[in-house]
Amino acid sequence: MKPILLMLLLAVAGSTLAAEADNFVPLFNGRDLTGWVNANCAPETWSVRAGLIHCTGHPTGAMRTVRQYENFILEAEWRHLSDGGNSGIFIWGTPIAAPGVPFLRGIEVQVLDHGYAREYEKQNGKKSDWFTTHGDVFPIHGASMKPFSPNHGDRSFPSEDRSKGFPEWNHYRIVGSNGVIRLSVNGKEVSGGENCNYRKGYLALESEGGPVEFRNLRIKELPASGAAPELTAPVDVGWRTLFTGLDLRGWKTNAATASRWHVGGEHLALKAGEANPAAGLWTDKEFRDAEFVLDCRPAKSAEGKEPPPPTVQVRGAKGGEVKLAGATPGSYQRFTVTVKGREVTVKRNEQEIQRLTLPAAAAARGTFGLRDSGGAVEFMNLYVREW
Repeated sequence: MKPILLMLLLAVAGSTLAAEADNFVPLFNGRDLTGWVNANCAPETWSVRAGLIHCTGHPTGAMRTVRQYENFILEAEWRHLSDGGNSGIFIWGTPIAAPGVPFLRGIEVQVLDHGYAREYEKQNGKKSDWFTTHGDVFPIHGASMKPFSPNHGDRSFPSEDRSKGFPEWNHYRIVGSNGVIRLSVNGKEVSGGENCNYRKGYLALESEGGPVEFRNLRIKELPASGAAPELTAPVDVGWRTLFTGLDLRGWKTNAATASRWHVGGEHLALKAGEANPAAGLWTDKEFRDAEFVLDCRPAKSAEGKEPPPPTVQVRGAKGGEVKLAGATPGSYQRFTVTVKGREVTVKRNEQEIQRLTLPAAAAARGTFGLRDSGGAVEFMNLYVREW
């Protein structure tokens, strides 16, 4: 065994024993990503390098824990690998991204390099008055929190500037208990908030534009206080992402119409044109009984006309065409399409809007497709769970 590898293994073993001695449990074993789920990133976004969790920063998204946590003390070390890097640690988050954004709903503990603030000041001629790079804590995308002072809106600012810039390591200690969150940066408490909603959910690491690394993640669970159902994030039921956020891996289309589709900014977009089923996108994988989640945003028509409803296809070419009724031009709506036997149920924003029966000729399993209805449309946050 090489000396360097042996030293790394001994260091990991030593930290594991130390963690267990004070009732902390490692959240990262130093070898692989066991215990973590890629929520909505490309396969290569998250990896292990030299005993560290490495994140490329692309696409924007998250990697979360397998299980939920309620009351705990979480410790982690992080460092950016580029000037102005952006990342975060999500507390009490959802299992999949919130509708219309690549972020989990939850409380974010900011992981931001000082170069980000310097660039803001350079472009705006003044220092930012709405964010810092020293450990802001704030709710995102449906979550809520009453911030500790000093604050800007619902964003808690640190009482001291304590974080170190790229490429140095920083230490975070996050205490979450009974809906109260407290952040200590490099040894001193500086920010947080109370009355958090949710107050039980998943923990996650964020990918947001720049390479970042994490190490020495460990957690000590505290006695549960019994978070009410409405204060608890939805439980993962087996969702897996269908879209890398970067490219069309896992999808296929007609070569002559492939130029109609493009990927950018975690979105999968179809350019407007004459409706053409051959211009659809189809998963490489086939599915039997399954449930699909996708966020959809049709483009507004320049002529003010109502655009054709976006359409998906289940169980392949001989399956069923499902129109996403109520998709609002210019804004994202979340649709859930459930296929069980020959029965299909469609929900928009959790409300059932349609039921249909697949043709008798439909195969027992088949691909899932995004059809070309002629109008410009964007999709994001595509997930599937199978039974």
